[in-house]
Amino acid sequence: MLSPIQVLCSDITTLSLEPEPFASYTEADIISTVEFNHNGELLATGDKGGRVVIFQREPETKTEPFSQGEYNVYSTFQSHEPEFDYLKSLEIEEKINKIRWLPQQNAAHFLLSTNDKTIKLWKVSERDKRPEGYNLKDEEGRIKDISTVTSLQVPVLKPMDLMVEVSPRRVFANAHTYHVNSISVNSDYETYMSADDLRINLWHLDITDRSFNIVDIKPANMEDLTEVITAAEFHPHHCNLFVYSSSKGTLRLCDMREAALCDKHSKLFEEPEDPSAHSFFSEIISSVSDVKFSHSGRYLLTRDYLTAKVWDLNMERKPLETYQVHDYLRSKLCSLYENDCIFDKFECAWNGSDSVIMTGAYNNFFRMFDRNTKRDVTLEASRESSKPRAVLKPRRVCSAGGKRRKDDISVDSLDFTKKILHTAWHPTENIIAIAATNNLYIFQDKLNSEMH
Repeated sequence: MLSPIQVLCSDITTLSLEPEPFASYTEADIISTVEFNHNGELLATGDKGGRVVIFQREPETKTEPFSQGEYNVYSTFQSHEPEFDYLKSLEIEEKINKIRWLPQQNAAHFLLSTNDKTIKLWKVSERDKRPEGYNLKDEEGRIKDISTVTSLQVPVLKPMDLMVEVSPRRVFANAHTYHVNSISVNSDYETYMSADDLRINLWHLDITDRSFNIVDIKPANMEDLTEVITAAEFHPHHCNLFVYSSSKGTLRLCDMREAALCDKHSKLFEEPEDPSAHSFFSEIISSVSDVKFSHSGRYLLTRDYLTAKVWDLNMERKPLETYQVHDYLRSKLCSLYENDCIFDKFECAWNGSDSVIMTGAYNNFFRMFDRNTKRDVTLEASRESSKPRAVLKPRRVCSAGGKRRKDDISVDSLDFTKKILHTAWHPTENIIAIAATNNLYIFQDKLNSEMH
């Protein structure tokens, strides 16, 4: 059996939210979030234009035995519209910050989507039959004159072309003063939390007019503010536990059984800073941009600007593993600060068995690290790699002035406008989704592996 790190063959062509792949695009077309549902059959993307596009995996057929795994557009809908806060004179962007699927309970699918302020619950369902033979309506749906009805008939369901219907079921608004950066569905499947820069709220999925504030780090005087919340997630199995990360590089594990307001954490995960390595950029690059529980619930995966770290819930003093994502940028921090790239927020992902982690980088590169073998690989999401059955070739970046091998790329040649911020891994199979600007790349494990 192939190792999970061998997600090196693009078995699926590039999916683009544009009519033509690689066509010119606008700011609204840029993908801002990617998320598989719980069985991996559906994949949702959100963009800066407030749209959600859902892709469905095609079943394998006898005539096309290799078609399974291909994802095709299932439904597209406008989730959020631009708004204006007249009290604060602020524009509220329609950009989708996060999408989270709810576990499937029946034939319909449900997902949560959020922009900076408002969270919405959407129902996605299929309809392939329509009722006919109404007694009080004619064929065009108009109400009949009751005096003309002389007999009664039993309405029947007739087959029709499959139609995917998306309808808003709940709107959770007016609970966040600051920008929402995270939403996470609880393992009880009844509640979820939403986090902004200073507060975390707990919601019931059936109640839209109130939420409970479970974390509040806003100081009495905003001049005393030293850190903000950057991400938050519920434990996958214990509904009372959740974790949130901060701009100071710390992780706080909280237990809702201890207090209604979790201002005091149960555990604090923090790596002591090396005084000799301190610089003007230290605090900026130590800010955690993403945190994810492993599927087992035993570990935490975090991403800061230069590294990805795996933490054991039983060891708070330092990370269990640290992986250098693009350490060659350490000498470029000054220019990255000037062009604001140093504030980019990269996400991270676990594979289904928690043995491999993945995260993005610049130049449309993404990195994968095998926790067991300690091998790593740099791959590129590009036009060439999106051809059907094309094998992804490992890429290597060499430092300025360093010895270059054939096909190496110099750190000075990296394109910082091309960045992989959003990635997702199929929950059970070796299929990954990579968002690169307005294009969605899906790569599937087939064969071939070249590891560094």
